[in-house]
Amino acid sequence: MTALRTPTVVTDREALARVRDRADRPVAVVMTMGALHDGHAALLRQARARAATVIATVFVNPLQFGPNEDFDRYPRTLEGDLEICAREEVDVVFAPTPAVMYPDGQPNTRVNPGPLGEILEGASRPGFFHGVLTVVLKLINLTRPDVVFFGEKDYQQVALVRQMVRDLDLDIEVVGVPTVREPDGLALSSRNRYLSDSERTTALALAAALRAGAAAPGGAAAVEEAARSVLEQADGLELDYGVVTAPDLGPAPASGPARLLLAAKVGTTRLIDNGPVTL
Repeated sequence: MTALRTPTVVTDREALARVRDRADRPVAVVMTMGALHDGHAALLRQARARAATVIATVFVNPLQFGPNEDFDRYPRTLEGDLEICAREEVDVVFAPTPAVMYPDGQPNTRVNPGPLGEILEGASRPGFFHGVLTVVLKLINLTRPDVVFFGEKDYQQVALVRQMVRDLDLDIEVVGVPTVREPDGLALSSRNRYLSDSERTTALALAAALRAGAAAPGGAAAVEEAARSVLEQADGLELDYGVVTAPDLGPAPASGPARLLLAAKVGTTRLIDNGPVTL
């Protein structure tokens, strides 16, 4: 059996700068909040296939949690995360504390995502994408990647990172990786571990709603109605939104490729999912 590669683990800026200066290019970065699962492994695998050096970041970012959200109970599983990183042949893991990322406390300067950051997740979680883009930009500056990989389960996040890269002239490539699912269709998420067995069964309604929407004939309204009808029949599920947009999250086209995005609360756990549809 081939021995697993042991990643170099760094926790401060100076150590990261030293290993990054020695890194062979191209450098790929996968940014995570830890609690890694097979969805993250898929990102790391694609990064490994593309780059000479793979850096994974593990940081639970306080800026993107609202006052009533789950920052304190968000799972922190660094030992298990490192095992997955070793299995996927990651070279460097950057695992800073909030004090390392924000040495002067929460920053006064933050990235404003613009109108695209105020819809969907941004409407439900005010300020969320300001926190996401701020930490992504900081991590880009610290790790200096040639290419970054993000999962399409967080579809709006991928769109906003691409927008930021374009708008701020960042010389990096952004790659979106398709959502990884359980055999029964449930999208992999670190928050799935919060679900009880019965809640997990209820959560399958999101994947069923995506299938119903994709199969619905007609325009955006028909797709939304088909998806919502599935979700509204699921006991214990509270629908936040079920919306069809253009692939770039603009207004839904009259016909052609589009995206169906869903968010719902199952018990106390908020879940999101999305998938392509053709109108």
